Amino acid sequence: MKKPRKKKFSKIEENYLKAIYKIAEKHGNPVSTNQIAHEVATSAASVTDMMKRLSKKGALNYQRYKGVTLTDETYKHARKIIRIHRIWEVFLIERLKYSKIEVIRPLIKQLNYIEAEDLVERLDEYLGYPKTNPEGLPIPDKDGDYDQRHQFTIGDMDEDEEGVLVGIEDLSPSFFDYINKLSLKLGSKVKALKRYDFDDSIKIQIDGKSDHIISSRVAASLLMKKAPK
Repeated sequence: MKKPRKKKFSKIEENYLKAIYKIAEKHGNPVSTNQIAHEVATSAASVTDMMKRLSKKGALNYQRYKGVTLTDETYKHARKIIRIHRIWEVFLIERLKYSKIEVIRPLIKQLNYIEAEDLVERLDEYLGYPKTNPEGLPIPDKDGDYDQRHQFTIGDMDEDEEGVLVGIEDLSPSFFDYINKLSLKLGSKVKALKRYDFDDSIKIQIDGKSDHIISSRVAASLLMKKAPK
């Protein structure tokens, strides 16, 4: 009995699959066309056309007005794309010291066109098999597995609750400059001290040292996990 052929996707199609995966990873399923349009910086109409195209290929489950979900097969393929993307991110940021996201994105887009699985595996080994990218998002291993973790934002924390910073949603240089001035980085231990009802800002303590008041917008951009006891 012949094995079913694996579906082949263009780089543009893969970009959409990657976008759907990333949105579902953060916000759950199903994924809306507006979310995808924002992620890939295009119109909702263009997204709808691509969703219909990918649906015909059996790559995803698409229902108008209800959103999309990846099939099991395509989900695994998207994980592979995400793995390559995030390993390149680690290399460019941590080893080559690139700092500007607007510079890194087009570079990774070009690097993703290199179809050399052995290169990615050697790069992964060279980097010491990183578990997360610089944003704190998980990097699947070569089998597509990764450590599951439950995330929440600082904005979701109760007073006196503690957590560890594991991810950053706002990737703008200005946001990174802001949190750097607070000495806030991945792995920092954060305690919510007080919430101000007037504007929903939060007073936090970083690594048991400095106290700062951050806006609700900043709080919503910082992803946490429970602090170890």
